[in-house]
Amino acid sequence: MNDTRLSLLTPSGHLTLGNYLGALRPMAAAQDAATCFYGISDLHAMTTTHDPARLRALTGEFRTLVLAAGIDPGRATVFQQSRVPAHTELAYLLECTTYVGELNRMIQFKEKRRTAGGVISGTRTSLYTYPVLMAADILLYRPTHVPVGDDQRQHVELARDVAQRFNLAYGPVFTVPEITVPPVGARLMDLADPARKMSKSAEADAAGVVRLLDDPDLVRRKIARAVTDSDTGPAAVRFDRTAKPGVSNLLELVAACTGTTVEDAAEGVPTYGALKKVATDAVLAVLEPLQRRYAELAADPGQVEEVFEAGSARCREVTAPVLAAARAAIGLS
Repeated sequence: MNDTRLSLLTPSGHLTLGNYLGALRPMAAAQDAATCFYGISDLHAMTTTHDPARLRALTGEFRTLVLAAGIDPGRATVFQQSRVPAHTELAYLLECTTYVGELNRMIQFKEKRRTAGGVISGTRTSLYTYPVLMAADILLYRPTHVPVGDDQRQHVELARDVAQRFNLAYGPVFTVPEITVPPVGARLMDLADPARKMSKSAEADAAGVVRLLDDPDLVRRKIARAVTDSDTGPAAVRFDRTAKPGVSNLLELVAACTGTTVEDAAEGVPTYGALKKVATDAVLAVLEPLQRRYAELAADPGQVEEVFEAGSARCREVTAPVLAAARAAIGLS
């Protein structure tokens, strides 16, 4: 069976260094090992209150960053979810196969509703049902593997359950994908609060979030202010997630940027100041070429538009037979 992989990025905030190391870089690395479909899931950005102009701007920024990060449209298909109507059409067919109890158990729905004060009347229906749209996103491309972090694992498991139930009830339409987990250390934590993931949904002025388009001086200031601890002994710079979460986060950042281990990152680094200098150099070595390429692509937005429209057109062709098979199997002409 051909190895097919799918990854989607939701334009709900500016992409961070964690998004690059944990998602974009592995996506680029997989291009020659599999048939890859990489999408901007703009429909998922509408599950909570959003500003249309900001959504359009973030979608354009994401599309440009995907290409700047080394995704080659000659080796992978890049697309915009909302331009492939099969996503929403299959989502309804899968809603007819998904149980309310399954959606009630979705952790992200509970968490986002809690941040809104638990007010059900102010919660969009799309927030409740979007795991089904995510299942449609996945199953339309019949991927063999879906790389996913812990925060999305439950949704991919739902996609697997729904695919198996549909196949059992109506016939073998969908491939049931395997879940693949990013390498340890790819998940970076907030520099100011290492108990939290570095999130693209954080406030614009978040001191602990390094965004891919932050200018070098801002990156230096954020890393200089990163949380460490009061230990100044001879072995202060060491990896210990429990006792030294801030220091461990910086070591993981260096290791992820340089492709080494946390032990190598700590070698010969005697102080927190030295560690922050090493971390700053490592981060800028990753961001500077990415930002140069982004500037080149942003200067010609028409080229980016053409690339994504061509990819979306290909996805419309690829998904058409899968949608047709699902429609026929479930009883539609």
